[in-house]
Amino acid sequence: MALALTFPGQGSQAVGMGKALADSLPEAKAVFDEVDEALGEKLSAIMWEGPEETLTLTANAQPALMAVSIAALRALEGRGFSVSKAKCVAGHSLGEYSALCAAGSLSLADTARLLRIRGNAMQAAVPVGQGAMAAIIGLEADALEAVCAEAAGANAQGKGICQIANDNGGGQLVISGSKAEVESACAAASERGAKRAILLPVSAPFHSALMAPAADVMAEALAKVEFKAPAVPVVANVLAAPVSDPDHLRNLLVEQVTGRVRWRESVEWMAANGVTQAVEVGSGKVLTGLARRIARDIAGIAVGTPEEVGAAIAAIA
Repeated sequence: MALALTFPGQGSQAVGMGKALADSLPEAKAVFDEVDEALGEKLSAIMWEGPEETLTLTANAQPALMAVSIAALRALEGRGFSVSKAKCVAGHSLGEYSALCAAGSLSLADTARLLRIRGNAMQAAVPVGQGAMAAIIGLEADALEAVCAEAAGANAQGKGICQIANDNGGGQLVISGSKAEVESACAAASERGAKRAILLPVSAPFHSALMAPAADVMAEALAKVEFKAPAVPVVANVLAAPVSDPDHLRNLLVEQVTGRVRWRESVEWMAANGVTQAVEVGSGKVLTGLARRIARDIAGIAVGTPEEVGAAIAAIA
């Protein structure tokens, strides 16, 4: 049995996430304490007490989700699991940072600080109301790329941005860019056969060219942080291929800010290379559901509570 560890991205947050881990497992609580110390504030209090709108802020949600993922991983490790048993690790968007931390490429404190910087930079890159994202269900990527190109090209000043931000699999694609162009693309996608085109309640147009200012901020921040070779390869978002070179991983995190999250292709790579079980480490079960739709031969397990830790150890022992 070949195993992959996957780490969730933004949208999987929920008030209370990780509290049961911290309350019952000292190794998990130590993770939340270290993240609080690295950020110089009680992020854990926001995670466990809310309010939800504060937790959902990009600058909070990103390090918070990472903290839950690493806390759950430490709980697995405390019961004999080793990341080195996995064939690879991968994370969805911010989850790639969790994956790098899990594989020992980044320290926990550096990962928390980088995600705080990333969240702030992504929010600041585009004034609120100028960007948008939308989920497009039931349209092939090639057809949607043409829709996005037409929507962007229709801008009279030639400044419109509209591109595929996430290829999540299971017929779900997410587009991102300038608000008017994304709305136009939604209408065109529906006309061309998309089953649904839904504007998403997000605060910025993530993974689009409009995030270029944030990419510059991250390039500077990442240059100051030590990267080590990961214990196992990281299937990178923008390549959908495994990477182990520290400098390459650093550069890919910069590209990821404006680039497409190629999640469907990442899971397909896992399946084609013998992975039969994907363990989603952290809050929620979003990636477990996506994996089921992308690759039927990959069994999924989600690990975010003490009970799930025990079940996962039994399943992967």
